[in-house]
Amino acid sequence: MNQPTPAIVAQSAVRRLPRLALLLFCAAYVLSGFIGRDPWKNADIMAFGYMLELARGHAPWLHPQLLGLPPEFEALLPYWLGAWAIQLAPSWLSADVAARLPFIALLVLSLLATWYGVYYLARTPAAQPVPFAFGGEARPTDYARAMADGGLLALIACLGLMQLSHETTPALAQLGFTALTFYGFAALPYRIAVPVLSLATGLVGLGLSGAPAMAALFAAGGTLLHFAETPDQDAHGANRWQGAAVIVLAALAAAAAAASLGMWEWRLQPPGQFTLHQWTGFAKLLAWFTWPAWPLAVWTVWRWRRQLGHRHVALPLWFALVGVLSAVLSPNPDRALLLALPALATLAAFALPTFERSVSALIDWFTLLFFSTSALVIWVIWISLQTGVPAKPAQNVARLAPGFQPSFGLLSFLLAVAATGAWLGLVRWRTKRNPQAMWKSLVLPAGGTALAWLLVMTLWLPVLNYARSYSAPVLRLAAHVDGPGCVQAFGLTRPQIAALMYHGHMDLRAASTDSPCPWLVAAGDLEASVPTAFGKHHWTLVARIPRPTDARETILLYKKK
Repeated sequence: MNQPTPAIVAQSAVRRLPRLALLLFCAAYVLSGFIGRDPWKNADIMAFGYMLELARGHAPWLHPQLLGLPPEFEALLPYWLGAWAIQLAPSWLSADVAARLPFIALLVLSLLATWYGVYYLARTPAAQPVPFAFGGEARPTDYARAMADGGLLALIACLGLMQLSHETTPALAQLGFTALTFYGFAALPYRIAVPVLSLATGLVGLGLSGAPAMAALFAAGGTLLHFAETPDQDAHGANRWQGAAVIVLAALAAAAAAASLGMWEWRLQPPGQFTLHQWTGFAKLLAWFTWPAWPLAVWTVWRWRRQLGHRHVALPLWFALVGVLSAVLSPNPDRALLLALPALATLAAFALPTFERSVSALIDWFTLLFFSTSALVIWVIWISLQTGVPAKPAQNVARLAPGFQPSFGLLSFLLAVAATGAWLGLVRWRTKRNPQAMWKSLVLPAGGTALAWLLVMTLWLPVLNYARSYSAPVLRLAAHVDGPGCVQAFGLTRPQIAALMYHGHMDLRAASTDSPCPWLVAAGDLEASVPTAFGKHHWTLVARIPRPTDARETILLYKKK
């Protein structure tokens, strides 16, 4: 028996979000953060180091290494993608920019797959709005398109997506393949070729990106939901048995690929070992990382509670629960939680047709105040750095990043002005008019998030590069190396090794007592161990280079006597 749907939507409420505006908005969000910066510490520069070693032929493709050290996370495909991009890129393109190109494509894939995933879930009969007595309810295709626009805006609005989706790490690869898998499940009842290819690529990609267990869980839940759902008479995709067979075969292929390459590794920790402080910390992370999708997702589960067994609610709910549970048990909860965002954004989209006007107004005003204040703070600090007025923000930056010299970038300034102008126009449009479009409640959250990210990655990019890149300390250290020869590395972290190789162009070798290398680079906290390990009378300390923003992270340079 079909339960009544809580969605009451007229045809006038499913107007399309202008395509050109949506494409430009997505392009601005995707490109800012990938262009114009150095690889940042820690995960970004570390992953790039493995890609660079593969591209140069210094490490085996099946066992990526960085000075003999394996990656912290078992993954292959993300490093392969970056290495292939470096090898295929023209000589005038720097290696770090080239390595980002496939990850730009993965972020675009995440947004595109989420849009189409929401679209096909909104096409299901149980997701359709209540038919009106005299007609005028939203047409299925227009309704699904408006819901997809809302889902995409909800995903971009998530605060946790900003930084992690702009890094060249396995986490972004996992996000892209998770979204692709999600789309495959959503579209399988309506199409065959593209969803089947998406499921195979997504599940195998997850297996090769360090998340084979999550691929297995997604496949298990997706198979059950696909087999249990009553087929739509108007759908022309895979039936129950065909869909279940496709999913199982794709999951087996992903498991076989991960097992053959030795990528099954148990990295989760039982929740019984957690303290109250850790549980509180995770709750805070969950609250801000998934904002504003999580309150809308909770609202969806409540309002659509009579349809929880239908795939338009059950499928994203399963993906979200797997992502959240993995984050609870993972040593890196933020990167695991990233995989839940497409599903949470989908659930958030299904809250839109159930909103009352007062709830929509509350979201708008809270978002308007929060992001307008954030943009004002970003501009005030930038003006202070450029002019010294007001003095306090510039003094705080000088204290946190000693040695930083502000610079003016015309292009960055113009982009920031354009983004701020677009925000003001969006606010004026939203407050002066009363549009009926369903996605209106997520326009300001998504626009505000994109504005804050773009302002930070233009106005604040120089100081962030100075603070989060290893370029400045490595170049200072390299200036003391006054002769040719290899350099031994003693006690350095993976990010430090990658930075010395890339920024310093050093021929690093693992430290040993019989090495002929005339130079030795060591971690600052091992200063007392160097004379003991390599002989007190054989080495002279040449330089002690601290990180500008963290004096505790110091690199020592020694020269053989």
